[in-house]
Amino acid sequence: MTIQEMHHVSVVVDDLEAAVEFFVDLGMEEEGRAPVEGVWVDRINALDGVRVDIAMLRVPGGEGRLELTKFHHPAVVSPEPRDALGNTLGLRSVMFEVDDVEATVAGLRARGAELIGEVQQYADIYRLCYVRGPAGIIVALSEDLG
Repeated sequence: MTIQEMHHVSVVVDDLEAAVEFFVDLGMEEEGRAPVEGVWVDRINALDGVRVDIAMLRVPGGEGRLELTKFHHPAVVSPEPRDALGNTLGLRSVMFEVDDVEATVAGLRARGAELIGEVQQYADIYRLCYVRGPAGIIVALSEDLG
């Protein structure tokens, strides 16, 4: 058994438009959107009557994809606490390499994103930080200084 590739990471959001705008501002490209429902999706999710809208985004020139999912039915369940930090069990962050961490943070803060902690430098290798993104997910940003 061998993994062939990582296809995508999925994030459930309450405001699909705002989440798409956040990740497009970050530099991702929208591939497309689709409503999803039916018996097959009910069975995969072990839920009844699933109705969602998804938006698929991709990293420009790369293989990384992000699926943003807005549930219409059934109702979403919110994790506690909603603003969980990095030491909380489960998926906590998605990291993107950007060309300029400071400029990226400034642009995202202008859209209401919250910087978690501070921008820090790791040796002479990276500038790093965490930003609170849509649905409370932590978006890690990395700038390669090499």
